Amino acid sequence: MASLLRFDGRVVLVTGAGGGLGRAYALAFAERGALVVVNDLGGDFTGVGKGSFAADKVVEEIRKKGGKAVANYDSVEAGEKIVKTALDAFGRIDVVVNNAGILRDHSFARISDEDWDIIHRVHLRGSFQVTRAAWDHMKKQKYGRIIMTSSASGIYGNFGQANYTAAKLGLLGLSNTLAIEGNKYNIHCNTIAPTAGSRMTQTVLPEDIVEALKPDYVAPLVLWLCHESCEENGGLFEVGAGWIGKLRWERTLGATVRQKNQPMTPEAVKANWKKICDFHNASKPHTIQESTGGILEVLSKIDSGGGVSTNHTSHTASAATSGFAGAIGHKFPPFSSTYTELETIMYALGVGASIKNPKDLKFIYEGSSDFSCLPTFGVIIGQKSIMDGGLADIPGLSVNLAKVLHGEQYLELYKPLPRAGKLKCEAVIADILDKGSGVVILMDVYSYSEKELICYNQFSVFVVGSGGFGGKRTSDKAKVAVAIPNRPPDAVLTDTTSLNQAALYRLSGDWNPLHVDPNFASLAGFNKPILHGLCTFGFSARHVLQQFADNDVSRFKAIKVRFAKPVYPGQTLQTEMWKEGNRIHFQTKVQETGDIVISNAYVDLTPTSDISAKTPSESGELQSTLVFAELSRRFKDIGHQIVKEVNAVFEWHITKGGNIATKWTIDLKNDSGKVYEGPAKGSADTTIILSDEDFMEVVLGKLDPQKAFFNGRLKARGNIMLSKKLQKIFKDYAKL
Repeated sequence: MASLLRFDGRVVLVTGAGGGLGRAYALAFAERGALVVVNDLGGDFTGVGKGSFAADKVVEEIRKKGGKAVANYDSVEAGEKIVKTALDAFGRIDVVVNNAGILRDHSFARISDEDWDIIHRVHLRGSFQVTRAAWDHMKKQKYGRIIMTSSASGIYGNFGQANYTAAKLGLLGLSNTLAIEGNKYNIHCNTIAPTAGSRMTQTVLPEDIVEALKPDYVAPLVLWLCHESCEENGGLFEVGAGWIGKLRWERTLGATVRQKNQPMTPEAVKANWKKICDFHNASKPHTIQESTGGILEVLSKIDSGGGVSTNHTSHTASAATSGFAGAIGHKFPPFSSTYTELETIMYALGVGASIKNPKDLKFIYEGSSDFSCLPTFGVIIGQKSIMDGGLADIPGLSVNLAKVLHGEQYLELYKPLPRAGKLKCEAVIADILDKGSGVVILMDVYSYSEKELICYNQFSVFVVGSGGFGGKRTSDKAKVAVAIPNRPPDAVLTDTTSLNQAALYRLSGDWNPLHVDPNFASLAGFNKPILHGLCTFGFSARHVLQQFADNDVSRFKAIKVRFAKPVYPGQTLQTEMWKEGNRIHFQTKVQETGDIVISNAYVDLTPTSDISAKTPSESGELQSTLVFAELSRRFKDIGHQIVKEVNAVFEWHITKGGNIATKWTIDLKNDSGKVYEGPAKGSADTTIILSDEDFMEVVLGKLDPQKAFFNGRLKARGNIMLSKKLQKIFKDYAKL
């Protein structure tokens, strides 16, 4: 049997607790160890009169049963006095149950100003006053549970209760906002719409029904929602007669009745009315971001002149599983990224490079003797597939672009980016993960100058609300974020972003109005436009490059970050860094709030003493390069034959001095087979890591691969058994 839910040491305030539901709550909390404040003004159900008898009687009941309680007789409009009673008696406040209420029922035409105002003062303003008085105490102790009492009348409407229903639905809106604002302080707020017999319901329910609907059938839900182990937050529940149900909003898929540069007319609304009101396959938004997401997508589609998809719902689990699985390996059409010194300078300024720092001049002045492109400009080169909405065009995969968030980013450079150039980019869906609340799509982008791989990006995007289809949660293809060391940082650098930072950064290609238009940002649920995550990414990488590489771009090898929270232009970014060998761990905070905005991040640098290893194939230092070159030459003639025999992709990581010096791929699965420098385009069946020297020993037959594996000289992951097929390849085709 499950253990009892206890409230020992918790201080619970229940308003309107002199009878009915409030009394049931107070007695139930006290029975389970809570210290209870029983508040009741003592008037009748219309709000007339006052007295101490009702509250005192409930307190006496609790004390007779061995519980602890105190009475309070103030109106809920005097919320501070009520909360002060709790603090004076018990020293804290943990739970507030806003239950007090009155009725002044009249048809709408007969409601007086007084009847309207007093209902709102007691129900809505009273709940506000009591909760506000407790709020700061809950924030300081980082714990609180709040209940708002709405009504089925407030949700659905009811004749003769216009004043009451307006106030009750207002409580739901108040509760929803408190759930959002209190969440980071472990303050949960939920709303109930109870049906129970009380002096208030005598006017709207028959007497025999009132008797059958006991308040005792509502109290268990309230106790559970207020328990420290309950994670529910922002929920709405109908409850009564032993039944409980959760409610949520629902909306139709809707229809778009406006086209670019065309007037919107009532005739167009009429023509689409059936579709507008069709609840078949309706969506169920949970947040304002989800609610406005569809509208933002519509705006984006209309502005681009494209058609608008009205399907904002997830597929069923079986269809989603099939669609997601089929999307893995999808290749986007190749695209080119052409840039000049102007674009690289604009990007550098967008991520905070400044003439205030003389060492930044090399990034913002094309006439500088060592003019360089910032390494993180590599993300700009590879982002076109996402910026152009390519995710929405994946066959079998339904992606609502308005629900896409940038979760993580990995960038690796194989040589410094040229100051200007034209790179060909190839993008592929590497994997799709089911995170429950959403889907993570891993997209790999490879950028080439002619046939030479210059850089590789992995964009990790999170699609809100599309998860739960039964897919896998992790992938060996994902570039893993790494926790920071457990010690004070070795270095800290700060930069204050300008109010124009987002407006400047968006000139590098991310034109989302979320970053410049206050109205658009408000629709998305933000107080004002936010900074691009990749702009913060650029600031952080500059700090690492400045602190540990003296702005030498040739030492930059790779960067991995996880985006945690948004940044507002004008805030100060603080990058905390830890050096561990050639890896610089870091996290980035907003100095004004202390919020971590980039977490679990690192930059890999090439050692000062081994910079030549960054482009070993150019220097001719690696013997393995000759072997792969020979394989590439021979496969041009016989590759299709070997593909039939092997049907696998092998990725090689060749090390020099303990560091990865180069990567090669032997693709014996696709087309007619090929060998190329760089990681696999898509995914490798087997990845093998070994030194250049040991590689040659294996090729020449002097080192047995199995022995090398067991003694740690050769490392492998993936389908290791496939590596046996490599022995024949090297024996027959790799002779120098």
